Amino acid sequence: MIEILYFDGCPNHEGLEGRIRSLLAAVGIEEAITHRRIESEAEARVERFLGSPTVRVNGVDVDPDAASRSAYGLMCRVYATDDGLRGTPPDEWIVNALRQAGA
Repeated sequence: MIEILYFDGCPNHEGLEGRIRSLLAAVGIEEAITHRRIESEAEARVERFLGSPTVRVNGVDVDPDAASRSAYGLMCRVYATDDGLRGTPPDEWIVNALRQAGA
């Protein structure tokens, strides 16, 4: 299962589902995508929400460095990649997470 976690104060999640669906089609995988709105700082801590958007495959963040981070809260997430900072995870991270999960 693919989850897109977000909060209403950050628009970066908009359009992400379409991009993920294109990636799924490109690699020949059928998988459900769910959206989950995080509504409070308390919920962000409980859910280990590193910011919006967070993409998880079978409960695991697609960001390879996510497990070492603990800055949970209602904020726009910034992804540090080899190409610079981004507001969404790079395609290769999503595809790698899908393959590792056996999706």
